[in-house]
Amino acid sequence: MQAKSKDLNYGRTSVYSLQYHLVLVTKYRRDVIAGDVKNALNEILVSLCEKMSLAIIAIELMPDHVHLLIDAKPTMGPISHMVKGLKGVSAKLLFEKHPELKSKLWGGHLWQPSYFISTVSERSEAMIKEYIENQEVCDDG
Repeated sequence: MQAKSKDLNYGRTSVYSLQYHLVLVTKYRRDVIAGDVKNALNEILVSLCEKMSLAIIAIELMPDHVHLLIDAKPTMGPISHMVKGLKGVSAKLLFEKHPELKSKLWGGHLWQPSYFISTVSERSEAMIKEYIENQEVCDDG
């Protein structure tokens, strides 16, 4: 589900606009997100977000981390549950598709236990979206 920026969302009992910038980092900052793994992880994250009713505004997968700009419903519940769900299920599904990753990540964990998340105001949403979309360009230089 692709969200349009600055759209208001309408629920049964609410009108809302809740965006989060989420950064997930691979364990030991290992460069494992590339090629087929990158494509598989992208598909997994898009599918998980759709199942969790999270709309992706922007996504960028780098070799050792992922940026997501997502739009969430106020009924989503605690943010920590959302993040744990994304991290846990994405790791499980990715290891099923690419079991060779476990040998590259000591202990067989895909993600660092910590993560970065920030709320996004309407004024900063465009800046964060541009930042995420230009990650690969900036990282190449």
